[in-house]
Amino acid sequence: MAEISTKPNNKALVVLSGGQDSTTCLFWAKKEFKEVYAISFNYGQKHQKETSIAQSIAEKAGVSFKLMDIYFISQLATNCSLTDSNIKMDQEKPDGSTFPNTFVPGRNLFFLSIAAVYARSLGIRDIVTGVSQTDFSGYPDCRDSFIKSLNVSLNLAMDEQFVLHTPLMWKDKAETWEMADKLGVFDIVRNETLTCYNGVIGDGCGHCPSCTLRRKGLELYLEHKNQKH
Repeated sequence: MAEISTKPNNKALVVLSGGQDSTTCLFWAKKEFKEVYAISFNYGQKHQKETSIAQSIAEKAGVSFKLMDIYFISQLATNCSLTDSNIKMDQEKPDGSTFPNTFVPGRNLFFLSIAAVYARSLGIRDIVTGVSQTDFSGYPDCRDSFIKSLNVSLNLAMDEQFVLHTPLMWKDKAETWEMADKLGVFDIVRNETLTCYNGVIGDGCGHCPSCTLRRKGLELYLEHKNQKH
């Protein structure tokens, strides 16, 4: 669902967390749309600096930034290490059908639904999110089937024609790094984003699941890039 809207206003709203994926999508949107806005959420996450980093990146990109307080999500989530500092983080996805405890139930459902309502108020019908099924880490709300289903539901709920764009849906982390490089924002994504579950900016702590995935993708991309040269 990364097709470009043909609507004359050509505006887009990006769900921006301040991490690698959403930041890459922000600059993708700036290339594809004439006018770009960003929205970020305070949902009771342990690392509140995520939102300040998102705002800083939005300012650097020259886009309007909106922060929404939806703390109730953390009150609904149980056994979630990203909202409860007393819970030890799963380093790997558990065996069987159990989700890793870094999964925040309903997060993307709420994010995209609220983003759509906000977008509607701005006359925006194109919404960009950085979810990826290739590197979805066992999170069901990052799957293409969920995005397509929600897109239909949002259109029915508000009698609108929203388009949920997912530029990274079928890209692995190496390909995401490649996209950032082609967009000319490799250094920003590498040094100024916060992907780490332990709250370390840039290359992160190096050992949490998010950092491991990010580092492996970076190493693979740089290896391929060096081979071409």
